[in-house]
Amino acid sequence: MSKGVDSLKFRVAIVGAGPAGYFAAQALQNLANDDRTFEIDMIERLPTPWGLVRSGVAPDHPKIKTVSKVFEKIASQESFRLFANVEIGNDIAIAQLQEKYDAVIIATGSSLGKTLGIPGEGLRGSLSAATFVPWYNAHPDFVGVDTPLDSDTAVVIGAGNVAMDVARMLALEPSELDPTDTADHALDAFKKSNIRKVYISARRGPEHAAFTSPELRELPKLEHTNVVMQKGDIEAAIVRAGDAPEKDVKSNLDAMLLIAENPKTENDRTMEFLFQHTPQQILGTDRVEGVVYSTPNGDVTIKCGLVITAIGYHAHGIEGVPYENGKVVNTDGHVNGNLYVVGWAKRGPSGVIGTNKSDAAAVMQLLVEDLKSPKNAGDISELLTDQVVVTQKHWQKINEAEVEAGEPYGKPRKKSVLREDLLNLAGHAKN
Repeated sequence: MSKGVDSLKFRVAIVGAGPAGYFAAQALQNLANDDRTFEIDMIERLPTPWGLVRSGVAPDHPKIKTVSKVFEKIASQESFRLFANVEIGNDIAIAQLQEKYDAVIIATGSSLGKTLGIPGEGLRGSLSAATFVPWYNAHPDFVGVDTPLDSDTAVVIGAGNVAMDVARMLALEPSELDPTDTADHALDAFKKSNIRKVYISARRGPEHAAFTSPELRELPKLEHTNVVMQKGDIEAAIVRAGDAPEKDVKSNLDAMLLIAENPKTENDRTMEFLFQHTPQQILGTDRVEGVVYSTPNGDVTIKCGLVITAIGYHAHGIEGVPYENGKVVNTDGHVNGNLYVVGWAKRGPSGVIGTNKSDAAAVMQLLVEDLKSPKNAGDISELLTDQVVVTQKHWQKINEAEVEAGEPYGKPRKKSVLREDLLNLAGHAKN
């Protein structure tokens, strides 16, 4: 693309290097023309980019991670720079970015798990998926999470794909994870795990579940795990859904009926779905011993040693950014002044990775319409003094080293987990 002689060059800072951040950068790149160009600086708290694609997507779903190739293409543009290992609110304030840049975009996602608010939630063995998922995905902040896998039964509370991912990771034969990029410490723990029965419990009926049908349809393909749904539960849900259910609901219920009718196998490991089970209390003295549910047929107690809640997320606050109900206060992505928000931080934890693309494109269109003339007030490099910055070149070193380390094991990569190790792979250099 040729740039006009008098084209306006705007500087934009994106806070957060996950899907929402990259799709925002891509939308800006697509909106550049002869009249305006964009210099994009992406700022990330961790030494590694890609957000949930690296630390959220289940390791046994590698196809979903191929979107990282799109991210790398976006990052290869001359107008793009990565500033990883830099924490907003600690190393730099949002207000400082707003002074330097023509626009600042919050793309930090939602990383805090919602709680049930029931007795016993603080017991050992009661975890949030917001802790458990990054633990098995090699997130540096979650290496030492206490994850007791010594009981024979685990309960996962939630009715979305995160709950299903968590249950599947617990119920799989661990050797199935050998060719994945599961964190080494988690893989070792899964191989020593005593868990053989995993329940997924949903408060409402199957017709209200937030699973997606492709995820459901994969479950009967698990070779070493029985997947159980009660046919009566699904048939009753089909009746309640009526003659003209929404397309997604029908697709889900069809997939669930196939699971319910699937011939029973006799594997050692079982994943069982419980619907219309509302958790009332987690039992135990020093650690989790069971969960009490209310059901249409009265109270039920399930004995277990691990409970993982996957009931949604809310955003982690940043000083200088208004938050309400777990997300950034905004109007169609505009927060205030030259501050904008995209992704989960904007709308809450909904949709799949691709949802962030159209969402970001709409907000960037709004942002561009608001831009008048560039500030030319400098950039983040003037604000960084002591930080060890991981640039795109440093990240490429980490990426290549991890991929190379995984090759002898047939893995897509062997992740380094500790911040110190990641910075060593990067070359420890400052920007």
